[in-house]
Amino acid sequence: MFDPTDIPEPVIIPVNGVELEVFEAGRENAGNPIILCHGWPEHAYSWRHQMPALAAAGYHVIVPNQRGYGHSSSPSRITDYDITQLSGDLVGLLDHFGYAEAVFVGHDWGAMVVWGLTLLHPARVKAVIALSVPYMDRGEKPWVEFLEDLLGSDNYFVHFNQKPGVADAVFDAHAHRFLRNIFRKNQQPGEPEPGMALINLARQETPAGDPLMSDSELAVFVEAFEGSGFTGSVNWYRNLDRNWHILADADPIIHQPALMIYGDRDVVQKSQTLAHFVPNSDVVTLDCGHWIQQEMPEETTQAMLNWLQRVHVG
Repeated sequence: MFDPTDIPEPVIIPVNGVELEVFEAGRENAGNPIILCHGWPEHAYSWRHQMPALAAAGYHVIVPNQRGYGHSSSPSRITDYDITQLSGDLVGLLDHFGYAEAVFVGHDWGAMVVWGLTLLHPARVKAVIALSVPYMDRGEKPWVEFLEDLLGSDNYFVHFNQKPGVADAVFDAHAHRFLRNIFRKNQQPGEPEPGMALINLARQETPAGDPLMSDSELAVFVEAFEGSGFTGSVNWYRNLDRNWHILADADPIIHQPALMIYGDRDVVQKSQTLAHFVPNSDVVTLDCGHWIQQEMPEETTQAMLNWLQRVHVG
């Protein structure tokens, strides 16, 4: 496990018209890249437990703070956070390091970006490992419209789109409290948080569940968001329907080998169609909540390494 003083010094890498703050481990393993993509509201530091083990297993581990996070660029336009740009950043990282392809790992929104990257740039993706968020087929309706019909207008995906700026301002004003309250474990599974309930986490004095991380670990996230603000990261949500349209012409089948890791206590629902859209996939389920790689770090890392070895990736 890393503590905050063990984080490798990042480098700033220009890609795709922005700059990304990138952490590395295992540079001596050049030629065997694995790129880890964080979710929301997270940071490259969420992969602190996996980085040394993957490097020891022979991987060049590349972990960006994606656009809108940490010291990476935070463009002002909402459309600068669509799947074309987010996947383009990852392709730019491959180009920077001189790699034709890599294993891509994503948690939460990072998983959504990796799925989209694989559809838009299949030749650049060797294999996929997704945590929490499974592949989402397009369906007949744009995703925000579909979610509003399914979960109501107060679902946070819908809320972020219908009321831009509202949630961001609350999160910015109460960054420490919001992050302290959302990073919890040992909660029972339930319905996805509606918009105002998620926002109210920033106002809630007594959080439910046990802390996910130590105060010093949490401080890394808090400091990062106090510097960047939340708008860039929330803008990812505001491109859901734009992404639905962008992916219209892509082959909807993921042909690469893929590992899907679920948490049994996660509010994110398991896919009923994964085998159809990702036919070369395996599934592992761990007894944890949404923050899989932080809540059960050793088990997550071992599941990743076992699968990579079994499918002869890397």
